[in-house]
Amino acid sequence: MSGKPKLHYFNGRGRMESIRWLLAAAGVEFEECFLETKDDLTKLQKDGSLLFQQVPMVEIDGMKMVQSRAIGNYIATKYNLYGKDLKERALIDMYVEAVIDLNELLMTYTFQPADKKEQHFATIVDKATNRYFPVYEKVLKDHGQDFLVGNQFSRADVQLLETLLMAEECKPDILAKFPLLQSFKARISNIPTIKKFLQPGSQRKPPLQEKDVPKLMKIFH
Repeated sequence: MSGKPKLHYFNGRGRMESIRWLLAAAGVEFEECFLETKDDLTKLQKDGSLLFQQVPMVEIDGMKMVQSRAIGNYIATKYNLYGKDLKERALIDMYVEAVIDLNELLMTYTFQPADKKEQHFATIVDKATNRYFPVYEKVLKDHGQDFLVGNQFSRADVQLLETLLMAEECKPDILAKFPLLQSFKARISNIPTIKKFLQPGSQRKPPLQEKDVPKLMKIFH
């Protein structure tokens, strides 16, 4: 087994994308093993690789890790993206958990039936612009530093950037009222490891398209 983490998931974003972002931000090369069919998933389930019978699964440091939050916590801790003490870690956790909530809304948009899409889109915009983004804007203003926690790059910065870019894919002017988030986006996007991950040809995945949904359904249902 090579020293590189090996990611088991379908060839798309989903719950693995934040893990790809964290590894890329840490400058860690990783391999991907894509699930193409239901049989690929069944094989992992039958050979005992999936503790709870589901992906994402990451092979790292001799472990077969599942549960995306646990994987994210491990990577963040291993690569010094988790603050310098318990209080900073608590702040990072709070910021990341809120980002995950918004990310879930963004991720599930493509799966909405046609008659629910408009309402789902309205919910995304409402929660992004009235609940979540104002908090991060205020944190950046009050903290007065380049990063969300301490004055050190952390997983909170990585995962907020990921979600800001996803929100802009959904609605290009969604950051119009948030100048500090706009400058944060530009600043974090220019960190060398992040900049590399944002280039064409990286392992970052494109937005899920409606045409991809039937293939996913065949793998997971």
